Amino acid sequence: MKKKSGLSKFNSFLAVVLVICIIATAIVIYRYPKITETVVADDSNTATDEATIDAFVAGTYGGIQFDTVEDVVDYYVECYNYTKTLTAEYDEDGETKTYYKLLGDESLTVENLLVEGKSNSTIDALIPGILDSLFSGSVKGLPPATNRDPLYDKTDDGTIDFTTSLLTYDDVLEANVAENEDGTINITIQPKGTILAMPGEDSQGHFFNVLGDISSTVESISVLSFSEGTIDENFVVNYTGGSGTVTIDPATGEITAADYTMYVHIDVQHANVLVITDKSASLDIVYTNHFPADDDYLMDSRGITRK
Repeated sequence: MKKKSGLSKFNSFLAVVLVICIIATAIVIYRYPKITETVVADDSNTATDEATIDAFVAGTYGGIQFDTVEDVVDYYVECYNYTKTLTAEYDEDGETKTYYKLLGDESLTVENLLVEGKSNSTIDALIPGILDSLFSGSVKGLPPATNRDPLYDKTDDGTIDFTTSLLTYDDVLEANVAENEDGTINITIQPKGTILAMPGEDSQGHFFNVLGDISSTVESISVLSFSEGTIDENFVVNYTGGSGTVTIDPATGEITAADYTMYVHIDVQHANVLVITDKSASLDIVYTNHFPADDDYLMDSRGITRK
């Protein structure tokens, strides 16, 4: 029987976190209207799809010639695909399991929660508690991934398989290569920004563990409505600025380490929450994956030990 995708569960969680944050904000403002410690948002922080990583420089790195960004992307895909063929045995609660050789951790933070363009220290203090009570990081393969087990690393309906990369040159805003002292190379890639990214279906979904279509989850929250316009007009999920860096052994083509950071900026307009009407709100989600996960994380998150 196919297991339910971890990505599906994670996407639902992110939607719930967003709505809880907005509701918490509304409650604080309603109950504590005299709180005045606010900071006006800096409009210069508005997300734009600009390169945030170094530009590509053609050359030979780790004995491999890279003439174009397309060469970089092609090599990344080649190494990603090879690395995801590599498995290892683990002990999980006394049972032997076969998972990806390279397993990573995940973490999430919510930042810059603003209502009507202003932040509030009381509201900000609520966020860590909300995250701690709802979010527990899991163990996954290289993103995009739904699972640590290659057999289940696909979307719930089985139509998109993540054991091979879907990334293409057209997905990439910028990429670069650097050589390390030990002969390995680092490839850094920044995918093009998208609105409401879908797993395996767009530039962000080809590179990160994206939220997917969370509009239906938001629509199901009975206390949230909009004073005008549609949910698509008032609920904008903007992915931009994130990147990932992988370390590759050129002798084997294996990815030995990696760090991915995905940035999501969410804007809500004309929101009605409880007795609060026609408010705007925004927040940033920073989602990271680090490889390899350390032994403590494997044990604490899923009771896994390396054999």
